[in-house]
Amino acid sequence: MHSTHLEIFAEIDGIGSASGLFLKENKLYIIGDNSANLNEFDVSNKQLNKIKILFNKDLNASQNIAKADKPDFEVLCNYQDRLFILGSGSTKNRNLMIDFNLKSKEIIEHDLTTVYNKIKTTAKIDDDNFNIEGAIFTGKLWLLFNRGNGINAKNGIFLIKGEDLTNADNPTFVRINLPHINHIESTFTDAILYKNEIFFIATAEDTNSTYNDGAILGSFIGSINLQTLKLNFATKISDVNKFEGICFLKESNNKIEFLLCEDRDTEELKSTIYRLTMNL
Repeated sequence: MHSTHLEIFAEIDGIGSASGLFLKENKLYIIGDNSANLNEFDVSNKQLNKIKILFNKDLNASQNIAKADKPDFEVLCNYQDRLFILGSGSTKNRNLMIDFNLKSKEIIEHDLTTVYNKIKTTAKIDDDNFNIEGAIFTGKLWLLFNRGNGINAKNGIFLIKGEDLTNADNPTFVRINLPHINHIESTFTDAILYKNEIFFIATAEDTNSTYNDGAILGSFIGSINLQTLKLNFATKISDVNKFEGICFLKESNNKIEFLLCEDRDTEELKSTIYRLTMNL
């Protein structure tokens, strides 16, 4: 059992439903599942810069997008100088991927409908049980984390070889069993790769729907071996928070620190970022 400590790292006005994080030097990048912006928060001077990544004229970039219309960006994945922002795929209008270059600021859109349909077929997962909440890209392999909060509880990882996610070939699916709370299995909400180890967060939520929210029963942090995809450990970190984003902060003195963000499932444009310290 790993001991953990959770504390507030920052409170940021202007961001709602935070679902993904990435820290580079003093810039904390935050994505919300109902926003047309990528948020860039300067940790040093507490300044927030909004980078528009969706250019649909019908979307108001300064406000929350209605649930039925939102892109549901649940994934903020980093590889070298690129951020990959993925929709969850839980409805037909949530299949977009944004490729954002941190240096050039270039934005490229990709439609993942074909890829998502292919991996659903491979894993025999229907639309009501498909919900991508995390991703890792190693440069040669994509890992997509399906949150198994649908009726069939398909919690697991899609493995897709190659650099180009849009041309997925021969995907595979590995079922992952996570801890239960009150007979409800916790399900993936995000994951990152650190030193060839997958660190993930997961939440137990009392719902059988990838669309409708339920009561939060608790959240975990854990790790999975990258080579074997076997669960190393899972530790409960909260009874009430629904954490949806994780990124690495630092490691020192046998401790590792992460930043977490939570989705409060409200319309409030305010986000709390947490620091999680874990003894190794």
